Amino acid sequence: MSGPILIWGAGAIGGTIGAYLARDGVDVVFVDIAADHVDAINAGGLTIEGPIDNFTVPAKALTPDAVAGTFDTVWLCTKAQHTRAAAEAIAPHLSETGHILSLQNGLTELIVSDVVGTERTLGAFINFGADYHGPGTIMFGGFGAVVVGELGGTDTPRLAATHALLQRFEPAAITTPNIWGYLWGKLGYGALLFATALTDESIADVLAMEPPRGALTALARELSDLALLEGVTPLGFNGYDPAAFATGADPAATAASFDAMVTHNAKSAKSHSGIWRDLAVRKRATEVDPQLTEPLRIGREHGHPMPLTATLVTLIQDLETGRRERGLDTLNVLVDQWNAA
Repeated sequence: MSGPILIWGAGAIGGTIGAYLARDGVDVVFVDIAADHVDAINAGGLTIEGPIDNFTVPAKALTPDAVAGTFDTVWLCTKAQHTRAAAEAIAPHLSETGHILSLQNGLTELIVSDVVGTERTLGAFINFGADYHGPGTIMFGGFGAVVVGELGGTDTPRLAATHALLQRFEPAAITTPNIWGYLWGKLGYGALLFATALTDESIADVLAMEPPRGALTALARELSDLALLEGVTPLGFNGYDPAAFATGADPAATAASFDAMVTHNAKSAKSHSGIWRDLAVRKRATEVDPQLTEPLRIGREHGHPMPLTATLVTLIQDLETGRRERGLDTLNVLVDQWNAA
C-alpha cells in the first residue's frame, strides 16, 4: 500500500479507527459529508473522548466534492444506506490496483463489489462501541471484535497489510478466511440491536428482560436460519452465539448467549446502539434499509418466512417517521406477534 489511507466517513467507526492510526503516524485523510465536522477536524484536529482514551490528533479532512487524485487504499465507513452512492463517488479516485475496505454494518460488501468489483473489495467485521458526539468529536465507549478478510477467503499481501494497520487500533484484531460468517453473524445480532432501539432502555437492559426473550430469540433465529440457507455458517462474537439461535438450539445455550451479551454490553460506556442514537438524538433515518431489508429480499428468494424481521423493519420505519413512539409498548408489538404465532 502506498500513499495516504482515504477514510470515507469520519463518524463513529471511521473517526475512531482513523484517529488511532493518525496518532500512530499513519498518513490518513478523512472524507465526510458534514461540512461542520470537516471544518472542525481541519481547525482543531479530531478528538477521541470517553472512558477508554482521551486525545486530539491533527488531521486533514475533506468533503466529497473536494477529493482529488487517486488512492490505493480507501476505507469506507459510512452508514449502510449511503454505501452505493459513496462507492460510486470513490470509484473515480481508486487507483488501478486500489481497493475499498468496507468497515460497515450489514452486507455492504455486496454493494461495494457490485460497484468496483469483487477483486477490489475487502470485507471487515467490527463491533466496538463509539458515537459521533459533534463536529470534531467522537466518543469511544467500548472494545469489541475487529475482523478482516478477503471476500473469497484467500490470504493476500493486502490482507496482511490491512490487518497490521487495524492492529494499531485494536491489537486483538484478526484475519479470517470466512468473513461472510462474521457478517451474517452480525446480521442476527444487529436485528436484536434494532429491537432494543424500539425502547429507550439500554441494550443490556432489554436483552436482560425475560418477557421479550422469546420474541427476540425467534427474531434472531430468522437470520441464523437464513444464513444456513445461504450456505454460510454464521460466527459468534462478544457473547452472541448464532448457533444458539438456530432452529433446534438448546434453550440453555440461548439463555447463556443472552446473558453473555448482557455482560458484554453492560461494560461499555456506549449503552445504546447507534440505531437508537439515530432515532432519539440525531433524528435521522437508521440503517434498517438495507441492513434488514436485504435479508428480507434474500429470504423471499429462499421461500424463507421472516415475519418478525418484516415487522421490525416496519416498526423502525414508523419511529423514523413519527408514526410511533419509542417504548416498551412498541417492543411488545413484536412480543405479541410472536405469542400469537
